[in-house]
Amino acid sequence: MNWMLREHAKVLQAIRLAGAISGRKKLQKMIYIAKQLSFPFDEKFQFHFYGPYSEELTVRVEELVNMGFLEETKIKKGGYVQYRYNLTEEGEGFLNMLHLENPPQLEACLQDMNNRSSRFLELVSTILFFQDLGKEEIIHKINTVKAKQKYTAEEIEEAFQYIDALKKQIF
Repeated sequence: MNWMLREHAKVLQAIRLAGAISGRKKLQKMIYIAKQLSFPFDEKFQFHFYGPYSEELTVRVEELVNMGFLEETKIKKGGYVQYRYNLTEEGEGFLNMLHLENPPQLEACLQDMNNRSSRFLELVSTILFFQDLGKEEIIHKINTVKAKQKYTAEEIEEAFQYIDALKKQIF
């Protein structure tokens, strides 16, 4: 399998393992967090309005939809549209043909993240983006770059604890 399709397959596999994923932002955050936890995702991320964002991942997902491997369903929610991603039969067939190895703990990690809100995953991914800073500096960054989100001290502490729990689950 060529290198490009291998990366597509990893994204497809992540969605299969997580179950259907509702929200483009949630999908971005889940892949970023998994990558930060040393799972083998190669997408490059930069800091954007909603935390870490990968243009590569956006393009890959669009290509998977265009190839018929992913189904993208638009769901109207109040004043905005949310996208829900499911594997199609073709996507299942493609993955079954490849026999990808699942890194241990990836499925549990992705399912756990998928049960969290996008808002919470945005906070977790932002903490991981600034993980080279000290805890107080990270909290200051969150209160600066995420001021509109109005994260409480309790939410921030919960996110730090969640990261620690994920790392213990994996390592």
